[in-house]
Amino acid sequence: MDKFYAYLDRMKFIKRWQLMRSVREENIMEHSHSVAILTHALCVIENEVYSGKVDTERAVFYALYHEVSEVMTGDLPTPVKYFNNSIHGEYEKLEVLAVEKIANTLPEEMRGSIYPYLQAEKDSREYRLVKAADRLSAYIKCLEELRSGNHEFIKAKKEIETSLKNLHFPAVDYFFEHFIPAFDLTLDELEGL
Repeated sequence: MDKFYAYLDRMKFIKRWQLMRSVREENIMEHSHSVAILTHALCVIENEVYSGKVDTERAVFYALYHEVSEVMTGDLPTPVKYFNNSIHGEYEKLEVLAVEKIANTLPEEMRGSIYPYLQAEKDSREYRLVKAADRLSAYIKCLEELRSGNHEFIKAKKEIETSLKNLHFPAVDYFFEHFIPAFDLTLDELEGL
């Protein structure tokens, strides 16, 4: 019995933002979808606007699978994960082991096509764009919570915005300029009513 996709299906049960009160809960499955869409956008911007050479398919697959380890580890809150280098280093090792365990549930004949996306090349441009998209997704979550009157996300929004600007990624800056303002609109405003 192959269990890989049953493990992935459990992503919908892993909650994000556990230490913060949220108006709307978010799970790692929907977060991964968001990150994949944002990664695709950043890759298109990088390649089409700035004449980059990013492998879009590779980046999007990295994004789809970037939270797979959390099926086993849960979503460790950022303040805990980055409390110190020792904790962060040990947690990274745990993530690798969790991914290995899940990857081993794939049939051998499929593993070669899927495994490379489960353990991303961390120093690749594609993975760095995934990490930027991950931050963008968190930023958009903050905007959503603030729009709903939840002031719990004020500090997170500021910190994430600063971290995104400090990346100095033209594709991220372009996304901010062209797309982020629309996230403050209501549905009627989006439709131009």
